[in-house]
Amino acid sequence: MKTLLLARHLVTPTEVTEEAALLIEDGIISAVGVRTELHTANAQVVDFGDSILAPGLIDIHVHGGAGHDVMDGSDQSLAAIERLMMLHGVTSYCPTTVTAPVEDTLRSLDALGQAVKRAFSQNDGTRAQPLGVHLEGPFLSHAKRGVHPPALLQPASRDLFDRMWSAADGRVSVLTIAPEINGAIDLISEAARRAVCVSLGHSDADASQALAAIRAGARHATHTFNAMRALDHRDPGILGPVLTDQGLTADIIVDGVHVDPEVVDLFVRAKGVEGAVLITDAISATGMPDGTYLLGGIEVQVHHGRCEAKGRLAGSVLTLDRAIRNITKFARVSLQDAIRMATINPARVLGIEKRKGTLSVGADADITVFTPRGEVVRAIVGGVVN
Repeated sequence: MKTLLLARHLVTPTEVTEEAALLIEDGIISAVGVRTELHTANAQVVDFGDSILAPGLIDIHVHGGAGHDVMDGSDQSLAAIERLMMLHGVTSYCPTTVTAPVEDTLRSLDALGQAVKRAFSQNDGTRAQPLGVHLEGPFLSHAKRGVHPPALLQPASRDLFDRMWSAADGRVSVLTIAPEINGAIDLISEAARRAVCVSLGHSDADASQALAAIRAGARHATHTFNAMRALDHRDPGILGPVLTDQGLTADIIVDGVHVDPEVVDLFVRAKGVEGAVLITDAISATGMPDGTYLLGGIEVQVHHGRCEAKGRLAGSVLTLDRAIRNITKFARVSLQDAIRMATINPARVLGIEKRKGTLSVGADADITVFTPRGEVVRAIVGGVVN
């Protein structure tokens, strides 16, 4: 079946087309161009008027939403989370674990690995699709653990990573690790060899330790500024390399709670629109009223958009479309550049930029339709227009 989408603008996201048309065939983008030049007699035509066609949003750090946590792993829980994300323009994501007892983590990884496998063969167009698991913990610093339970943190271990890898059937996309803990450099090298994106985070590392991790294969940073040694003009710590190494991408939570808007602006100036990635770090409370919710096995109180466990920030209730709108204000970037930070940039982090995060011929037909103000009109997964 062929579907022709029309809109006032299309962002690839690196280029802009006016009076745009995009043709979908069998879930793949087969043509992109101007509506006066792109016609097909046999296609279903959907005209979005003054809207903007953009790549489907990708969130590489999601713990939950709609009252459910990804570590539950059940299809009922994941369906609720994925349908909520679709309402906010997210078409694919990395379900993200939190430090828990090893056996509980392995059970969750087994379920999440199966969910990733199913997503490649099942698509009704109503749910964001999991791409691969993000392991946030247990290889984290005690000093910068955030709300991760200290008794459950582990030294970096190939053996434990192998068990996690096997439980997820090899469907691990991101590993957040503190580079200063015992065994970290060896594990970073091994994970990078398996094409996992190794991300530096929850770390009290100094600059030399961070640079050693980058040499070993780390290439990203997790929720920059949060759960990291503070930047000092004589002791830059981990943030020195994270902000200045142009070979390292970095993500950030732009909810106005985790990072001050002025520091968000500094972050974008340092990393550029090519190196910055928007995430939500969303927990089960996302899309829900204030109250008490779970992050893995951690009890979190949510009040006026702030998530805390025993006085510490514990994830967020941010949605990725709001992060896009926020960063246009905080860092004074264009809507196009903000969309880039939630599409092609995270796709490149995961190494899937040829099929996700872009509106180009041959890519998956994952599309988010925005108003000119950045509000979501529709999200389309795999070319299914509901």
